[in-house]
Amino acid sequence: MERKAWMGRIKPGMQAEYKRRHDQLWPEMRAMLKEAGIRNYTIWSDGNLLFGYYECEKGVEHADRVQAQSPVCARWNAYMEDVLELVMDPSTGAQPALECMFFLE
Repeated sequence: MERKAWMGRIKPGMQAEYKRRHDQLWPEMRAMLKEAGIRNYTIWSDGNLLFGYYECEKGVEHADRVQAQSPVCARWNAYMEDVLELVMDPSTGAQPALECMFFLE
């Protein structure tokens, strides 16, 4: 199974709102992530800094493609623009992947 990690930043003063929105994740967004083969998705924060990690049952390329083509994902990204600073890779439409430096299973 492929894994992906990404980083982002919560805009100043928006931590509570970021958390609230994820606590109320839209059912259609949850369904799209499952369709993309995304499992064990976790987002951690250190102040405003975010670190996201998920496993891709169908591969990272498939997960990126499904998200990039999803109208639900586009709506979610627009919804999050006021609370989140996130750089997107124009070639995939997804967050740039971090380079894995160590893995212990």
